[in-house]
Amino acid sequence: MSTPTSPYFTAEHEAFRLHVRAVLAAETEGAADTWERERRLPRRLWKNLGGHDLLGLLHTREDGGTGRDLFTSVVFLEELGRTGYGGFRAAVAVHAYMATHYLAAVGSPALRAAYLAPSVRGERVAALALTEPGAGSDLSRMATTAVRDGDAYVVNGTKSMVSNGTTADFHVAAVRTTPAAHDGHRGRTGLSLLVVDAGAPGVTAQPQPTLGWRAADTARVTYDRVRVPAGNLVGRQDSGFYYLMRGLQTERLAAACLALGGMDRCLEQTLRFARARRLFDGPLAGLQALRHRLADLSTELEAARSLVHHTAWRLQQGELAVAACAMAKLHTTELACRLADTSLQLHGSAGYEEDSEAARTYRDARAATIAAGPSEVMRDLIAGELTGPV
Repeated sequence: MSTPTSPYFTAEHEAFRLHVRAVLAAETEGAADTWERERRLPRRLWKNLGGHDLLGLLHTREDGGTGRDLFTSVVFLEELGRTGYGGFRAAVAVHAYMATHYLAAVGSPALRAAYLAPSVRGERVAALALTEPGAGSDLSRMATTAVRDGDAYVVNGTKSMVSNGTTADFHVAAVRTTPAAHDGHRGRTGLSLLVVDAGAPGVTAQPQPTLGWRAADTARVTYDRVRVPAGNLVGRQDSGFYYLMRGLQTERLAAACLALGGMDRCLEQTLRFARARRLFDGPLAGLQALRHRLADLSTELEAARSLVHHTAWRLQQGELAVAACAMAKLHTTELACRLADTSLQLHGSAGYEEDSEAARTYRDARAATIAAGPSEVMRDLIAGELTGPV
């Protein structure tokens, strides 16, 4: 194997990349289109990924993970994105880097043993329940409540756009444990995180069909007087906002890495089509207008790659890097939309068929500009660091 040219990746990282690419290809070949139609992932897939030690790369060995460095996860997420199936990559990323992240970061030993370790093995599927019908990026508007009653919390409320929503064994749910009017910090410090068993009485999940990310099993989850053991509190009560602010940086970096891999796949597939398609006595790839358009997009993709990898390096050094993570997510996910749009256009009528890869890529790209904070919020975060509070 040749020496890696990137300052961020070692020969071991590149060997791992080839391994992951082979595993994901074997898992998705002949099966991923079925997942799209069924709008969920099969249970065997989670166990297979866990068996390959791919669901706990950042988690410690004590919790069943592999304790690898952040760039090992960057490699995995890029290759996950390269599969070309947005729903698959979203579901796995939510499980491995979002929902279980909070258990690993601040969960008690008992919670980690009961929920995190089985999730790393792929025996239990995790979901992250944050978004509500009336609350998304503005966490202060979150209305799902958890009221302490003896040795339990009683949870009431509705969550929407929950990936792995109908198949998850448990949800890491953001709940309001102190009324917004009483916490003195614009409704932020009264939030907590609870692990809610999906099979508990009062929990219902209804499929929520979406434009893209079809295999992500998106659902609306309702909690109706659900009793959750007090020991299922993740970290400290009323500290959920601060946990989320740190966790969202990892989530946004993950989104950027997934977008990089997806764009690599989209560009490669588009170039393959353009070389093979004949037009005006020559290949489509020979037309100057097309060549220049793809040259510009390829240049932007390489710039995005440098931004994402440098952001990952900053996080690995211990920085919170809020603006950098926002920049990485904003730039990559918006660029992925432009690349997918170009690919669809160049494929012509063949790309407009619902089952075509170009159409799927086009549908899936848009979702990433919304999840983990929409592009408008990313711009506001970046601007806030530039100008300070207003």
